[in-house]
Amino acid sequence: MHFSGFIVQFLNGLAEASSLFLVAAGLSLIFGVTRIVNFAHGSLYMLGIYIAYTFTRHWGQGPLGFWLCLIAAALCVGALGAALEIGLLRRIYRAPEMFQLLATFALVLVINDATLWLWGPDDLLGPLAPGLSGAIPVFDRYLPVYDLALIVLGPFVLVCVWLLLTRTRWGALIRAATQDREMLGALGVNQAWLFTSVFALGAFLAAFGGAVQIPRQPANLSLDMSVIGDAFVVVVVGGMGSIPGAYLAALIIAQVKALCIVLGVVSFGGFEFAFPKLTLVAEFIFMALVLVFRPWGLLGKPLAAIRNTDAPEASSGQSPGGWFKMALLALVLALMALPLLAHTFPYAPVLALDIIVAVLFAASLHFMMGPGGMPSFGHAAYFGLGAYGAALLFKMAGWHMVAALAGALIVAGAGAVIFGWFCVRLSGVYLAMLTLAFAQIIWSVAYQWDTFTGGSNGIIGIWPPDWLAGAGYYYFALAMVVLALLALRRAVFSPFGLALRASRDSALRADALGVDVKGVQWAAFVVAGAWAGLAGALYVFSKGSASPDVISIQKSVDGLIMVMLGGVQTLAGPIVGAAAFKMLQDYFSGITQYWHALLGGVILLLVLAFPEGIAGSCKRLLASRQAQSSGSIQDGRGSA
Repeated sequence: MHFSGFIVQFLNGLAEASSLFLVAAGLSLIFGVTRIVNFAHGSLYMLGIYIAYTFTRHWGQGPLGFWLCLIAAALCVGALGAALEIGLLRRIYRAPEMFQLLATFALVLVINDATLWLWGPDDLLGPLAPGLSGAIPVFDRYLPVYDLALIVLGPFVLVCVWLLLTRTRWGALIRAATQDREMLGALGVNQAWLFTSVFALGAFLAAFGGAVQIPRQPANLSLDMSVIGDAFVVVVVGGMGSIPGAYLAALIIAQVKALCIVLGVVSFGGFEFAFPKLTLVAEFIFMALVLVFRPWGLLGKPLAAIRNTDAPEASSGQSPGGWFKMALLALVLALMALPLLAHTFPYAPVLALDIIVAVLFAASLHFMMGPGGMPSFGHAAYFGLGAYGAALLFKMAGWHMVAALAGALIVAGAGAVIFGWFCVRLSGVYLAMLTLAFAQIIWSVAYQWDTFTGGSNGIIGIWPPDWLAGAGYYYFALAMVVLALLALRRAVFSPFGLALRASRDSALRADALGVDVKGVQWAAFVVAGAWAGLAGALYVFSKGSASPDVISIQKSVDGLIMVMLGGVQTLAGPIVGAAAFKMLQDYFSGITQYWHALLGGVILLLVLAFPEGIAGSCKRLLASRQAQSSGSIQDGRGSA
């Protein structure tokens, strides 16, 4: 490419850096103060575009009116952010990080359907910016004038926010809250309203980052999920809570993407390297490298260690009583009877098979999060490795289905061996983000390697053999999942499980007792990955195809929802959560097109009213009743 091409792509990178910074700055500010991983930040960005589109259609004809409309749209979303903080998030600040993530993802579902109801499903293209609609020549190429405005806008907002944080009393309180919230409260500062103002400012920045995009891209309902991944990358790379770090990370990532486009296809040693394809994954590769060598980010500071509060109640090493085994047996018998009702309820076995596969996927994630204390935002990576491993071994290598299932388990386990070696060296949100980076790298390979994985079309024509026709595959999958669940349960209550829970509860004490903490966590990571791969392989043979959707961020979030919905405090949590999630999803999607909002509302209700999850709350209620009954008996004996 000519020198002019490098210059134009460099300037495009600067404009893209400003766009990334505007949306990431608010997310970084919110996390730095509240410690909430706000998954709904992308929804606030999306709302900024939609509201700006509406305002500019009526009052955005002139330059002044256009920019006032963008600011007004951001102010509206900022006010909405304050309302969400007061009504919801203020109630969950002391909850574990994963519960906070679940609540904010429920907001994603509600806001997305509300946007669909207000603006409809079609893409909406906003007007060009008055006075900035042309292009200027750069040597023999052209650069949009609006991109030049964005290049200036990013640093301008950076300076304004920096002055706000360093030259005002409010900024001093924000910096104090970032370092020690408890001490700030002891000094008499009203933390509640301080957090509200921070969340409102973060929402304003996200919406403004979306609003300024209306001359460049249409408003559509997929923006919330597409932008949140980029925002997380920028915040993590720059350093949680660091505004200058967010701009530096946005600048580096945008220029890396621009460089990939400039390089094009390069031939070396008889091989061709298509660098433009790396634009989908370059940022996640960079994030993985930063997290491995500097987990607190380029300009961030290490977060204080927090004791894991997601510990399962079943930590004593005692296995459940006979009632649990009887309940499990009754559940298996009920599932075995479902195909007999196919003539009356033809869809019931199909839904039950989906639930069975989802249970194994959720149980594998729970093994990491519960006994292991290792959160993951990218567990779909191993589900996808298993799915594609089984599909490729069955379709291209010609393996038998059973052999392909075993091979898929090995493929997913091997991936977990490699990625887990890096992941277990981190903890908390840094660990979760690194798992997300690896998952996105695998997704990019599956999505773009057309000759091997089928690209976006995936691999089709993968069905069980004839001897498993009809209900045969259903019973086969049920048997496989039951055996896998029993193996996981056995592992939890084995000496290995005891060492794993000890490492989760106190790594220093476990290490002092001679436990190889990282080795035990690595082994648990591999087991969880392998079992997720088995779930992915069973899924492929139930659907007949494998596609990149099985490795998407949405799939990983679904796993988190299932685990948290059921309750991470109990071994029954992933089973109950997966069944409830799948049934609610199926029921709501059948009665209205706004089923996401209904599902999100149920999740919010459970988070607020039953923070221990469905199974955890039922277990606590049962224990309470047993204690009351025991107390009544003792009182009766005393009276006698």
